[in-house]
Amino acid sequence: MDIGTWLHGLGLAQYEPIFRENAIDTEILPELTEADFEKLGVVLGHRKGMLRAIAAFETRPPTRLAAAPPAEGAERRQLTVMFCDLVGSTALSARLDPEDLREVLGAYHAAVAAEVERLGGFVAKYMGDGVLIYFGYPQAHEDEAERALHTGLALVDRISCLHTQGAALAVRIGIATGLVVVGDLIGSGDSQERGVVGETPNLAARLQAMAEPNTVVIGEGTRRLVGDLFEYRDLGFVELKGLTDRVAVSQVLRPSAVESRFEALRTAQLSPLVGREEEIELLLRRWRRAKESDGQLVVISGEAGIGKSRLAAALQERLQDEPHTRLSYSCSPYYRDSVLFPFITQLERAAGFAREDSAATRQARTRIGTG
Repeated sequence: MDIGTWLHGLGLAQYEPIFRENAIDTEILPELTEADFEKLGVVLGHRKGMLRAIAAFETRPPTRLAAAPPAEGAERRQLTVMFCDLVGSTALSARLDPEDLREVLGAYHAAVAAEVERLGGFVAKYMGDGVLIYFGYPQAHEDEAERALHTGLALVDRISCLHTQGAALAVRIGIATGLVVVGDLIGSGDSQERGVVGETPNLAARLQAMAEPNTVVIGEGTRRLVGDLFEYRDLGFVELKGLTDRVAVSQVLRPSAVESRFEALRTAQLSPLVGREEEIELLLRRWRRAKESDGQLVVISGEAGIGKSRLAAALQERLQDEPHTRLSYSCSPYYRDSVLFPFITQLERAAGFAREDSAATRQARTRIGTG
């Protein structure tokens, strides 16, 4: 990056001539101290801003930014965009030594990169204390919005555990989903990024700006995609700068304790099942044999989206008037580090645990039989 470009980006282009007269380029820049800036005639407020920008510039992880494949030309995509911003960074830059600030920003950037990468997102750009993140580009998944919400909640927990001189850090997160045009590469080297055109990034930025510290705020489009997989606090319709229409906004509180992901994602009434009479009859025959004490096991397998969960839901509809006990176990890609997650979740539901219950409350509700 050229020194002039760097100064223009900070809004301090008036210092470009003096920097060039003293042969200062972006390679020399990280070595400058506050005393050096003072000798150059940089006023105090501008010195602080430059040192803060240098700290962010040095701690920006380059490997994540270079991960995007060189896609040819522009393409139209549905993207879930996240803006993550560190709360109180200006106060931090005034209170901390530049080297200490560099360590704080480095830990913050590393935590964001780790959580985003864990759930398949892409860090598109580091902007000092802000981070722009894409879910759905360059690699697309069927559950991008859900991945973004899990990542947002994980970031709130992880960043709040980072401390600087006894004070915990906090973030604001805004998430929006919609159609964008992913265009040509802009810039070069570490500053290279792929331009995204559309209302979605602007909406995510506005949502982040209105969020309270350590909260995740989403737009209506994102909430519609994730259904009842999470618990929310409705913030109503709000006016956001730059947007003509009022926007329905929600705060994401936590993942919900839903028993069925299929039902959680389809809050409306299911459409009739057509052309599956033979499969339904096979399942009902197996059910009748099971009722006669002849245990049965049926495996329904196939490509994603062919209607496996809908077929199971149709069987449940047929059996709703018959006495039976249904146990449901669901795996999740977000809990790969917990091998027994489906069984733990089932036991928590059976015991009536609530997410806010303390360990003592859970222990009191648990009864262990002996003999």
